[in-house]
Amino acid sequence: MTDTNLDHGSFTPPGTLRFERLLPGPIEKVWAYLVEPDLRAQWLAAGKMDLKPGGEAELIFRNGNLTGPDDHPPAKYAKEGNTEIHTKAEIVEAIPPHLLRFKWEEGNDDWSDVTFSLEEEGDRVRLVLIHTDLNKTEEQAGVLAGWHAHLNMLRSVLTGEAELPFWATLERLEAEYSTRYGLPI
Repeated sequence: MTDTNLDHGSFTPPGTLRFERLLPGPIEKVWAYLVEPDLRAQWLAAGKMDLKPGGEAELIFRNGNLTGPDDHPPAKYAKEGNTEIHTKAEIVEAIPPHLLRFKWEEGNDDWSDVTFSLEEEGDRVRLVLIHTDLNKTEEQAGVLAGWHAHLNMLRSVLTGEAELPFWATLERLEAEYSTRYGLPI
C-alpha cells in the first residue's frame, strides 16, 4: 500500500493535475488552513479571501519563509526566492468546510482553476486538489512540484512533524515530474 501523503500528483494533458492527501482532522481545522490567511501562510500563501462567489482573493507567496536558512532556492527561482509574489484570484465557490474553488491569474489574461475538496474519513480528512487549465507547458512540471511541496508543508504543519527543506524538495520534485510526464523544466 502506498502512502497517500507522499504520492505524486497525476497529470492529464493538456493541463490538469490532481493530488490526494489524507491529513489529520478535524475537517474544520484543515478548512481553516485553506482559508485563513495566517494559517495558509504557514504552508502556501497569505492573503485575504472573500469566500462569496465572485469574491476577490489574493495569494501572497513568501516561499523563502517556508524553509530553513540552509535551504536556498535553485537558480531557476533565485530572483523570487526571498521576495513576495502576489497573485490575484477570484472565488468561484466555497462550501465550508468541504469545497473551495477559485480562479487563479496566470498572467496575460490567462486564468487557471483550483479546487480543494475535503471529506472526513474517521479522524482524518481526505483532501483532493484539482488544478485545471494549466496551458503553459513550460510551467507544468514546476506547478506539479510546487503543489506537491506545498502539500508536504501542509501535512507537516498539521502533524507537527519536521518540515522538509522546501527549495531542495521543489527542485527534486520538478525533475521527477519532468521525467514522469515528459514535461520541460
